[in-house]
Amino acid sequence: MPTVSRPVRPARRTQNIRYAVRDVLALAEEAKAAGRELLHLNVGDPNIFDFAPCEALVEATVAAIRSNRNGYAPSSGIPEAVAAITEEAHRGGIRNIHHVAVTSGASEAIELALAALADPGDNVLVPSPGYPLYTAVLAKLDVAGRGYHLDESNHWMPDPEEIRGMIDERTRALVLINPNNPTGCQCDEATLRRVLELCIEHDIVLFSDEIYDKLVFDGRTHICSASLAPEAKVITFNGLSKSYVVPGFRMGWGIVSGPEGEMEAFCEAMGKMERARLSANHPEQYAIPAVLGKADEHIAGVVAKMQARRDLTVERLNAMPGISCVPPQGAFYAFPRIDLGVSDEEFCRRVIREHGVIIVPGSGFGQVAGTHHFRVVFLPPEDVLNRAYDAIEAVARSYAGH
Repeated sequence: MPTVSRPVRPARRTQNIRYAVRDVLALAEEAKAAGRELLHLNVGDPNIFDFAPCEALVEATVAAIRSNRNGYAPSSGIPEAVAAITEEAHRGGIRNIHHVAVTSGASEAIELALAALADPGDNVLVPSPGYPLYTAVLAKLDVAGRGYHLDESNHWMPDPEEIRGMIDERTRALVLINPNNPTGCQCDEATLRRVLELCIEHDIVLFSDEIYDKLVFDGRTHICSASLAPEAKVITFNGLSKSYVVPGFRMGWGIVSGPEGEMEAFCEAMGKMERARLSANHPEQYAIPAVLGKADEHIAGVVAKMQARRDLTVERLNAMPGISCVPPQGAFYAFPRIDLGVSDEEFCRRVIREHGVIIVPGSGFGQVAGTHHFRVVFLPPEDVLNRAYDAIEAVARSYAGH
């Protein structure tokens, strides 16, 4: 009987997965093929610019490799790393810690936790704008991601009352990214307390993504969500990627905290997920105790450099016709608004094709209907940023002129 050859049908769960940060690269390749120099303002990778990790981190990792700690690690992480993460959490005021998972980047911890918590038909509340990993993972799990809006007129803070109206009996978790990607918003204590009160009242888990906790500006300090309410069920996500400038190490973690006697079954479910994938990278885990609580001077230098570039970014963007930008309070992203009678997709398409400056449409992160934004990463040196902003301004002026 003749064999019938057909194209391989992909799984339906992949149909709704989008990742805006990478999706613009096809346009970038067109610009490159046309001979344009590419200026990357799309990916939050400090290492492709003038940032580097501290020596203690590198030395600890190299020493582990030379000591042949190159096999599998314990599924939840080496004891030294788990102990260092726990001590760091205690310094941040987190108590009632039941489980620490060392993972391949914070993104793996997020995916494992979502998979261990939510079933198909459940829903999880996610910030809009927010990091698209969450909606991508939820789509894969057949769990609904319900976007709650961040208020641009209030420094991109979440509105607890809007969140309250979105919670139903199938809501399992609320995601809070603090500081936020892509807006750079840092939640104030009053807002954090109201969000935690909602989670306690409705018995839902708070996914507190704090990967940018040390990258805050203007003398601000970070508040760990879980530190404000020990009775709340919280999973705190963090890692070395951003603050310690090693995204390629893929070294992150999740910390499960909450009331005694109510987290054990979930922790065991997380443990099953961790054991199923064997372990995170092994030698890089020795960098965790080498730097947590010990690299303040290095981080201060990183923050000072980023804050200067934040200041330049806000000044340049707010001077452009039809562009406005709420000053980011942390992380290394800005989320300017476009009021030029053009969609964010079209605006970004022109900037990329005509000038080779890669920016990401706001629709890839979520935005209020009828508004248009784009995300910029302000990690490049000032001269590169100025050239990029010259290009963005040229496109803005072309629309303003009409």
